[in-house]
Amino acid sequence: MLTDALKDRIRQAYASVIEKKSLKPRWGQRQMIAEIANTLGRIPGPGEPPAGEPAVCVIEAGTGTGKTIAYSVAAIPMAQALGKRLVVATATVALQEQFVGKDLPDIGRHSELEFSYALAKGRRRYVCLSKLDRLLAQGQGENGVLPLYPDEFEVPLEAEALPVYTAMIDALGRGEWDGDRDNWPGAIPEPIWFGATTDHSQCSGRRCPNISQCSFYRAREELTHADVIVANHDLVLADLALGGGAILPEPEDCIYIFDEGHHLPDKALSHFASFCRLHTTLAWLGESGKSVAQGAAVLGALSGLQHHLGKLPEQIEAATESLKVAEQVVATLFDAVEPGRDETRLRFPHGRVPESLQPIAATLAAQFDALGGSLSRIESALEDALEDEFSEVAKDELETWHLNMGGMLSRAEATAALWQAYAVSGENEQPPMARWITLLENNGLHGFELRASPILAGELLEEYLWPRAAGVVITSATITALNSFERFILHSGVSREARFKMVASPFDYSRAVFCVPAMNCEPNDVEAHTAALVAGLPEWLVPEEASLVLFSSRRQMLDVYQGIDATWRERILMQGDASRQEMLRQHRERVDAGRGSVIFGLASFAEGVDLPGKYCDHVVIAKIPFAVPDSPIEAGLAEWIEARGGNAFMEISVPDAALKLVQASGRLLRTEEDSGRVTLADRRLLTKRYGRAILDSLPPFQRELH
Repeated sequence: MLTDALKDRIRQAYASVIEKKSLKPRWGQRQMIAEIANTLGRIPGPGEPPAGEPAVCVIEAGTGTGKTIAYSVAAIPMAQALGKRLVVATATVALQEQFVGKDLPDIGRHSELEFSYALAKGRRRYVCLSKLDRLLAQGQGENGVLPLYPDEFEVPLEAEALPVYTAMIDALGRGEWDGDRDNWPGAIPEPIWFGATTDHSQCSGRRCPNISQCSFYRAREELTHADVIVANHDLVLADLALGGGAILPEPEDCIYIFDEGHHLPDKALSHFASFCRLHTTLAWLGESGKSVAQGAAVLGALSGLQHHLGKLPEQIEAATESLKVAEQVVATLFDAVEPGRDETRLRFPHGRVPESLQPIAATLAAQFDALGGSLSRIESALEDALEDEFSEVAKDELETWHLNMGGMLSRAEATAALWQAYAVSGENEQPPMARWITLLENNGLHGFELRASPILAGELLEEYLWPRAAGVVITSATITALNSFERFILHSGVSREARFKMVASPFDYSRAVFCVPAMNCEPNDVEAHTAALVAGLPEWLVPEEASLVLFSSRRQMLDVYQGIDATWRERILMQGDASRQEMLRQHRERVDAGRGSVIFGLASFAEGVDLPGKYCDHVVIAKIPFAVPDSPIEAGLAEWIEARGGNAFMEISVPDAALKLVQASGRLLRTEEDSGRVTLADRRLLTKRYGRAILDSLPPFQRELH
């Protein structure tokens, strides 16, 4: 489908951007444009047979490549020619808004490409007018909507919430607000916002009387005509989890670009994990039972509903009794925990469920499945009644109970999924699920939270994304580990027949030095290593410069700060003392004033922090950022690798650490003119067998290895 005319259009668009923006053509950009165009050329045009290879490419494009321009000028013409919609997914809502507010308009002006675009957000980012009406009515003493998770969120005080809701409805009425949370002039506390928004389970969609004024559907309407839809990873995955086409167009009609695509596997895992807090679920069932009694009195007039409404009290009572039994079984499991082990988390090795827990889990899975079935049939009947002009029940009552039953259904289904994951032995799963229970304490009271999660996202993405999407482009500055795509293939399940490309950064890495200083200890001797950092930092850092010091341990960061000379402490901004945004503001302010400034940060400062030029002369990394496998998902993955005869340290820990070290080192050079120094205070890079592989995966800095 990549015709000569299309190639010319892409070339002309790129040339126009370069000329009109007075940019220098970059070899990496050209490579990336060609790779994307050739990949999307695998998508068959109308009437063409399917291609034998997937239209998927994974491109690591070093910092400074200009990825946004490259994938835009390549993918927009391809999508238009193929009659597909281009969905660009960023890692965060902030990046999403930057792409819509700045990048796309700029590319549109300078590329001579004609295209429309729209911003896509989930329902939770928009106010629900029906809920808002009911919340205000509730404030006047009328029946309102039951919150979906009343036990998980602090219910806002009426005196605090009602003025906000009143202001919202007034702003909507005057046309001064579009219902988007991100466009509200002030901060909205989470419990207050949560009460005024909704999800797909509580939304009555086209049957809602407020549909013509609905903020979410108005925004969604724009998506039906846009050539380019700008979303984020979470929204795309939520849409795919709902079967596709729920918020975004059908996957078969979409070409997806995942920017910062190295986050995609972890994002997918979080979307398909399940959990259940026993004590709060019991409280929710109790509230639901009271609600059902009220609902039966109102909805009993609807024909066909009496039978299903009559089942609910019995089903709720049965689930309540079984949850109490489950609490006893789980408490017994914790009683058997060996002394010295983590007493607040019980992880099941290889994901295998204890025999004592399987029967009650199977019972609960069946009970919540049955409860969900009844609620689903009631919800469907309510939807039909909403369309019936002669319904025996008033429309506002129907809308309220549709919201209530939809919320109950959503939670029942989520709870059933958790118990289904525990109703099996887990012995034959390949790979196994991670399963663990956490002991929760609150004001002296104990409770239990059960969780289950896949350990790899590959099977999930193989089901929901790779075979369904018309085309997919994954790009990021850091995808490979140890100069290989194997880590990403393992975690994402992307086909080996996809196209893989590493595009070098245009930065001149010879302008920077990578140093491993002489030290008489290694990080596994924590006390000696901390003392070495206290002694070494004043020698390595220049007082007048801007520096970023990255730690893997909060404890070590605090100890180094306490141990270092007071004159240095005055220059240090330490994570935890202020928000990241405020720390960066103070840092820039100090540098602009000609004073030295040092940031002490943890992992969140090793990625996504942009300190170009004079704002960062030196990055110090306390040690190779090996992850402590305290996450049950990471521990489960390591266990599975070992069980198959592999070496989890070499196959998981070393590649992960290499990737994180590249990300941390990448904080130094942010523009083509930048220079500076990276210091790694970890001699294992030189003394251990794996050190050479990690060293060779770093950018081509000048090296000072002592």
